[in-house]
Amino acid sequence: MTIRSPEPEVKIMVEKDPVKTSFEKWAQPGHFARNLAKGPSTTTWIWNLHADAHDFDSHTNDLEDISRVDPEEIPLPHELILNRDLLAQTYPSFAKGLIPFFTLNWSEYSDFLTFRGGLNPITGGLWLTDTAHHHLAIAVLFLVAGHMYRKNWGIGHSTKEILEAHKGPFTGEGHKGIYEILTSPWHAQLAINLATLGSLTIIVSHHMYAMPPYPYLATDYATQLSLFTHHMWIGGFLIVGAAAHAAIFVVRDYDPTTQYNNLLDRVIRHCDTIISHLNWVCIFLGFHSFGLYIHNDTMSALGRPQDMFSDTPIQLQPIFAQWIQNTHALAPGSTAPNATTGTSLAWGGSDLVAVAGKVALAPIPLGTADFLVHHIHAFTIHVTVLILLKGVLFARSSRLIPDKANLGFRFPCDGPERGGTCQVSAWDHVFLGLFWMYNSISVVIFHFSWKMQSDVWGSVSEQGAVSHITGGNFAQSSTTINGWLRDFLWAQASQVIQSYGSSLSAYGLLFLGAHFVWAFSLMFLFSGRGYWQELIESIVWAHNKLKVAPVTQPRALSIIQGRAVGVTHYLLGGIATTWAFFLARIVAVG
Repeated sequence: MTIRSPEPEVKIMVEKDPVKTSFEKWAQPGHFARNLAKGPSTTTWIWNLHADAHDFDSHTNDLEDISRVDPEEIPLPHELILNRDLLAQTYPSFAKGLIPFFTLNWSEYSDFLTFRGGLNPITGGLWLTDTAHHHLAIAVLFLVAGHMYRKNWGIGHSTKEILEAHKGPFTGEGHKGIYEILTSPWHAQLAINLATLGSLTIIVSHHMYAMPPYPYLATDYATQLSLFTHHMWIGGFLIVGAAAHAAIFVVRDYDPTTQYNNLLDRVIRHCDTIISHLNWVCIFLGFHSFGLYIHNDTMSALGRPQDMFSDTPIQLQPIFAQWIQNTHALAPGSTAPNATTGTSLAWGGSDLVAVAGKVALAPIPLGTADFLVHHIHAFTIHVTVLILLKGVLFARSSRLIPDKANLGFRFPCDGPERGGTCQVSAWDHVFLGLFWMYNSISVVIFHFSWKMQSDVWGSVSEQGAVSHITGGNFAQSSTTINGWLRDFLWAQASQVIQSYGSSLSAYGLLFLGAHFVWAFSLMFLFSGRGYWQELIESIVWAHNKLKVAPVTQPRALSIIQGRAVGVTHYLLGGIATTWAFFLARIVAVG
């Protein structure tokens, strides 16, 4: 590589300053150009800035002094693939090609395919060589799995034969007829795919903070919180969508004559047993999860802290979860001899990883507070499943409305002659299930936000002392409803409430606006259709008196339309409110 001498007429002043720099220092006017030091107080400053921005000669004349490398020496992306020697400079095993692979000497590739575990202490992300190894292993598995099931070619197993051979002593015809459901009705396929994708999306949200895949992602707390929240919401909506399309399939495409005594038919015929048992489970979980919080609030109000469930007086430690954590923390020594740490620092067993004085990830302790809130998760998820599953199993028929299949996926109230049949269509179950999905996801993201600020996220001093954002108050405060209201919702809302006039003011306006959208939804959800129709009739009468009546006769929304508009505004308002609350808080303190 030849180094050319700089142009003689260009003079560059270099200030050698050993003092640590920062983004704040770089942002000061005049840091990069002396003639901009006065700041944006005059029009001269604007013109100087404009001239600097368009002085392309000063930008490009001296590439060697900026990048230290002649652009001709930087390889193009395709050269890294075609020219093996380039990559061999970084990873020597590339020079050996595929010989180590076919001679089973795979350890030769250990310079770029590793199994370290844990996080890179420089970036706070997964080791890129671990990620490369993982992708290669997944590719090998997929190559094998891709030949397991027969599609267009006569290779592998027949899915239809496997399903129809699957018969047990208590399952009748087993899965006979299921293959046709999986391949022909679009709503059945969509339901299965939505449920699978929704579940995977929720799994992704948990992996993205426990095993951050990108460099410096772990220390960008606002991005971490946003990614987790986003994927949880998306997963929740996809799963509700799965229930909706499953119900549409049962109403429109399910044929009882071809599905006799197989598992699907038996499940539908046992719907009363299934739903009544699931209902009992929900009642049990509700009393035993929420009841513990009510007990703690009552004892707190009576001044009896010694009788509360927490990590000090009466402990309810999640011993099984702690055992799983410990098992994973100890796994590298027994299951993966070359791994230095576990799959995630969240399991424990190692020190925290900090990047530039910020905690990237640390062992996440579990205690009584986590035990309590996880049972709230169990309760809300089971109630959501109860509502959605009841909508699917009772989509065609119920004791109240045996001819429901003739009425379709959605229908309004059927009048008083059947004893009142409001909110019984499959669509109404989706409508009600959306509210409980909202409950479920809200508790999860609130739990995540507070837990991470309390026990993981924070700063590390030069002496190694860790200061968490909320100082570890989750374990003590989150054991009561009042603690959630006081130390989470109210205490952490101060940033968004006081954001006016600051760089976070947009979140304050979103917070107000989204609250309005949410409150607006209640107008549709709480009032009956007749009330609005009567109101409209009186307004039309007044217009007629003034001879400014419209040509078309206004009508109130139907009950189904009103519910749809109501739930849409409820969810949109609630999600946007939470979004503004989260980001204003974490951008300010993180």
